[in-house]
Amino acid sequence: MTSSPYYLKGGRISTWFNGLVGRLARLGVSVAGSAELSVRGRTSGRVQRVPVNPHTYEGRQYLVSARGHSQWVRNMRAAGGGELRVGRRVRKFTAEELPDAEKLPVLRTYLERWGWEVDSYFRGVTARSSDEEIIACAPDHPVFRIRVRGK
Repeated sequence: MTSSPYYLKGGRISTWFNGLVGRLARLGVSVAGSAELSVRGRTSGRVQRVPVNPHTYEGRQYLVSARGHSQWVRNMRAAGGGELRVGRRVRKFTAEELPDAEKLPVLRTYLERWGWEVDSYFRGVTARSSDEEIIACAPDHPVFRIRVRGK
C-alpha cells in the first residue's frame, strides 16, 4: 500500500489571500518578506506564479513548501530553477532539492520565522518541536536551496 505525497490544498480564503500577496509582490510590496515565484510548468510550459516566503539560513536562501508536494514543487523539480520577483526586482535562480536528512535546521528556522503563517500546515509540528518530530515531517515538506544567478 502506497500513500500519495502530502499536499494540503488551500481553501477559498487562503487562495484569495495568496493571490493578493502575489499581486502585491508583483507591484513591489513584500508582505513580511514574501516574493512571487515564477516557475515554468512541467507539462504546459506556461509560467506558474505563486507567492512564497524565501528563507535565509546560514547565509543561503531556501524555498520551503509548507503545503507539501504542490504543483510549484513538481514544476521546480522539472525546471531546476525559476525567478523571484518583488516589483521590478527579479532574481533568477537555480534550485537544488535537499534530501530529508539535511532539512532539520532549515525547517526549524523556517518555522521560527514563518510559523505564525504556516504552523497549521505542519500538522502540530512547530519550531519548539523535538528534532525527531521535525525530522518525521521532513518528507512532507520539500525544501530547495536556491542560488541566485550572478552570485
